Amino acid sequence: MGSSSLFISAGDPSGDNATARLVESLRTIRPDLKLTGLGGPRLRALGQQQLAEPSDLAVLGFWEVVKRYGYFRDLMHRAVATIEAEKPSALLLVDYPGFNLRLAKRVRKFGIPIIYYISPQVWAWGHKRIAEIRELVDRMIVILPFEQDFYRMHDINAQFVGHYLLDDIPAEYISSPIPHKNQIALLPGSRPQEIERMLGPMLAAADQFNREYGTSATIAAVRGAFDYESAVAKYAANNIKIEYDTARRVIFDADMVVTASGTATLETGIIGRPMVIVYKTGGITYQIAKRLIKIDKIGLVNLVLGEKVVPELIQDEVSPTGIVGAMRMIWTDQDLYEKIRSRLMGLPSLLHGQGASDRAAALVSRYL
Repeated sequence: MGSSSLFISAGDPSGDNATARLVESLRTIRPDLKLTGLGGPRLRALGQQQLAEPSDLAVLGFWEVVKRYGYFRDLMHRAVATIEAEKPSALLLVDYPGFNLRLAKRVRKFGIPIIYYISPQVWAWGHKRIAEIRELVDRMIVILPFEQDFYRMHDINAQFVGHYLLDDIPAEYISSPIPHKNQIALLPGSRPQEIERMLGPMLAAADQFNREYGTSATIAAVRGAFDYESAVAKYAANNIKIEYDTARRVIFDADMVVTASGTATLETGIIGRPMVIVYKTGGITYQIAKRLIKIDKIGLVNLVLGEKVVPELIQDEVSPTGIVGAMRMIWTDQDLYEKIRSRLMGLPSLLHGQGASDRAAALVSRYL
């Protein structure tokens, strides 16, 4: 594969996004860099030779992965064979731990440096995977401030570079003033399974809230992921609209946000909008997760801020009544609204400001 080549395994949309930023920075240092592996449309646009269609990779939850076991087993064989044949300068694994840690285990014997960017949430899932990471990963590049200390405490070579979102979100959106448009943003997630579970309760809640407070709601939709039109048709469509592929614009235009847990909570926090976080997964997945998860907060924004600054609704609490109750609490209490807002204003500096992708690229380039 030549002297400057990277095998990248980035299995989900936010991983594709983050890694594309890193690769753009890396190409300024290594213009001849060749890319092979797994990724989404942004990595493909940067010339990555991809072993799978991005839409086949975005699977959430234990049970959902089990159902597609054969597909992922074949993909694993293909990935290992490609790495063995092409001998890249380094492997860059991005999040997606179920697949990536298994891949690392199978290719460790080839003696290729393994770099992990965007840590698996081992600090949440208990420490079973720590020993595995210590053994398999040469360098951990982390994007959340508390992760560096966590890994170093376990003798793992980790470096906090800051969060790529601060490079990715338009500068004028960061900690921006509230627009006072009486608008609510709904972010039901990006994967079909997630949207299926979140959108119904979000819409029913928004419909009720709009009637109560004279607000309007906008869904941040992902084109091709779901039939949003049919879901919205049940409600008086005049106060709920759909905007495709402009999630950050939708957050920026809103006074308050209802969002699925995940990266979107940080995007919302960086833009500076008070929010309600909702998390609902399959019954079996939830029962397993409940036994494994070791933290009392699920929203990334709350984890980074170190306390439950914005409300979180989990599993059965994700009902129209539950969502409206949490929205009302923030909307009708000006002091609480401002208090949340002022805590969110501190997020960009906690996340190290801009330049995360350049800092990460500088670390990766040492292995090329």
